[in-house]
Amino acid sequence: MQLIFTKGSGKHDTMDVMRDGVLAESIACPKQGIIPHDMVHYAVESTLHKRGFIGRILDGERTSFQMAAESESDGVERLVEVFQADGWSGWSSSATDMLDLYQVTCNARQCEPLAIQADDLEALRKRILELTAQWQLIPVGSTLALQFERNQHVP
Repeated sequence: MQLIFTKGSGKHDTMDVMRDGVLAESIACPKQGIIPHDMVHYAVESTLHKRGFIGRILDGERTSFQMAAESESDGVERLVEVFQADGWSGWSSSATDMLDLYQVTCNARQCEPLAIQADDLEALRKRILELTAQWQLIPVGSTLALQFERNQHVP
C-alpha cells in the first residue's frame, strides 16, 4: 500500500491511500504546524511494527474517525498524540516526560499502553524528524509518497 501525502494551501493536507496503483481512499488531514497526523501514524507503526490506523487500513478497514476500539490500535493512537505534543513543543521533551505523558494519556482513555522504552522513543523521534525534513522541502501542491507493507507491522 502506498500513502501519498499532498501539501495543501489551505487548512488541510491530503493523504491518498493507493492499493495496487489505484486510489482507494482520500483523507483530509487538518494542518497542525508539524507533519500530518497520519504521517505520525506511519512513523509510529512502521518503526515499532504495531497495528494502528494505517495498519487497519492496510487490513481493509474503511477510514473513519470512529473506528472500533482495539487494544494495540488504541495504544498507537495515544503514542501518536504524545509525539504530536512533543512536536508542538519543539521536539524537546525528555524520554522520561514522554513516557510519563503516555501513561497518563493511556490511563485517562482507559487503554492498555504499548510496551515501549526510551530507545523506542528515540528511534521514533529520529524517524519523525526525517519525515519532517522531507515534508518541509515539499512545496504546496506537491507530494510525499510512503510505502507501507505487511511486514512493517504485526497484525
